[in-house]
Amino acid sequence: MRHDIEFKTDDGITLRGWHYLPDTGTGPFPTVVMAHGYSAVKEMYLDSFAEVFARAGLASIVYDHRNFGASDGLPRQEIDPILQIRGYRDAITFAQSLPQTDAQRIGVWGSSYSGAHALVVAAQDRRVKAVVSQVPLISGHDNARRLIRADLIAGFQALCEEDRRQRYAGHAPAMSPVVAEDPAAPSALPTADSWAWFTKTHQDRAPSWKNEVTLRSIEMFLDYEPGAHIAHISPTPLLMIVGLTDHLTAADQALAAYERALEPKRLLTLKGGHFDAYTQDFDAASGAACQWFSEHL
Repeated sequence: MRHDIEFKTDDGITLRGWHYLPDTGTGPFPTVVMAHGYSAVKEMYLDSFAEVFARAGLASIVYDHRNFGASDGLPRQEIDPILQIRGYRDAITFAQSLPQTDAQRIGVWGSSYSGAHALVVAAQDRRVKAVVSQVPLISGHDNARRLIRADLIAGFQALCEEDRRQRYAGHAPAMSPVVAEDPAAPSALPTADSWAWFTKTHQDRAPSWKNEVTLRSIEMFLDYEPGAHIAHISPTPLLMIVGLTDHLTAADQALAAYERALEPKRLLTLKGGHFDAYTQDFDAASGAACQWFSEHL
């Protein structure tokens, strides 16, 4: 059972999404808070994960980040990781206010950029009783240096400096494509599989997705270091899901971060790449997450 929802952030922005409830019983239910990754909107397979959770007796709060999709917020298409982390914590507060929620059994799930957020939220917020981090970003600095050629970094930094001058003068923020068909062309996620997944999923499932973010979003990506929090998650149980051929949020960085996490923890490795957790590896990824939440919530 799915209902449309909206709730306010602590600073007054309205976020919108879905409340999934199991079809059996009236609750209160253990509840998983879920949002999507870099520029993605909830229609990009989050409904599929929430449906699996609902069949197992888990409720879900699924929402779009501020500035994206159905949610409010300006500037549109801007990704501020700190504000998105705060949005997760606001969503937890909203979930706990609902009569269908068991307020003492809250989990968080995230994937890719929101997989990073899930790590940080679980480290900071003890209302979280279990966390699943799927194909997460670990280090903005290190990851960017996998995606951006070394001889191009100075040019990108110059663009960011010019954007700051223009915004200070009152002009609109500069924009960048999220993906490009040519991986060598400027974009936030310059890999061939990023182009293929976003464009196909936009066409098939998510017409509200837009292929643009503010340039400042990429600058904030480079500053973001979620892996620094991973040892602080314990004693909250952590499941990390890693695609062994993931070259967008590099698999070796995620595996090394998992080694720094304390118990209780579990690692699931998938054979595919970054986006296969939503498609060909979906059953394994969603099943493991469902089992983790069912065990620990």
